[in-house]
Amino acid sequence: MPRVTSKDNPRLTEAARLVASSRDRRKSGKCVLEGDHLIGVYLARGGRPQTLVVVAERAADPRIAALAAQVPPRDVLSVSAALFAGVSTLPADVGALAIVATPAPALPPPARRHLLLDDVQDPGNVGTLLRTAAAAGVEQVLLSPRCAFAWSPKALRAGQGAHFLTTLIEDVELPGWARAFRGQVIVTAADAANDLYATALREPWAVVIGNEGAGVSPALAAEADVRVAVPMPGGTESLNAAAAAAVVLFELVRRRRAGAAQ
Repeated sequence: MPRVTSKDNPRLTEAARLVASSRDRRKSGKCVLEGDHLIGVYLARGGRPQTLVVVAERAADPRIAALAAQVPPRDVLSVSAALFAGVSTLPADVGALAIVATPAPALPPPARRHLLLDDVQDPGNVGTLLRTAAAAGVEQVLLSPRCAFAWSPKALRAGQGAHFLTTLIEDVELPGWARAFRGQVIVTAADAANDLYATALREPWAVVIGNEGAGVSPALAAEADVRVAVPMPGGTESLNAAAAAAVVLFELVRRRRAGAAQ
């Protein structure tokens, strides 16, 4: 693998630019994966990095070596820990980062289990929601145009590889999608009259999670088949978006498992 000693190397400057600039990530259609776990998930799903940057001091680590073995040597750069630290948002101890093409699938036909994110603003929340959705077996996650960019470093770190374990589609006009959906649109709201645990829910479904402060937009809420609230006997006014999604999605997992056992 080529050893790079200058911060002005074109591939290294590209990585630094993509890490630093949301505009550059969107314009180029590329993003940066940091750490062996995230890169490993990407490779396991059939992806191939355009560039893999490896910390020379970590190159003998079996996890880092395994990544490098899956990428053509011409596309692997070896850099010092100090040079790596000038590019990555994470410490050089993570050992590697990769430049990859940002997946941008066309909107597929509806599946059976969906999560709709309506103007969720925090990238960490977006990543956590994706991780929860993948764990719960959600097949499609649809993001409204005003959601945080799902491929930012913060969202990718929070997702821990979930971006590659479910189908993720950004910039979807959710009210129109929900109107055409032939299934149950489930909107979560703290003031909903229906208790989550006492409400009939059925597949195919689409669970809607709204903005951290404003909740679900009126246009999307109007397409709901059912509005449910998570009971909170402790008196807390509301849950954050990621926690609410986890409760609802895993209640649906519980019901699916219970139905299969009958």
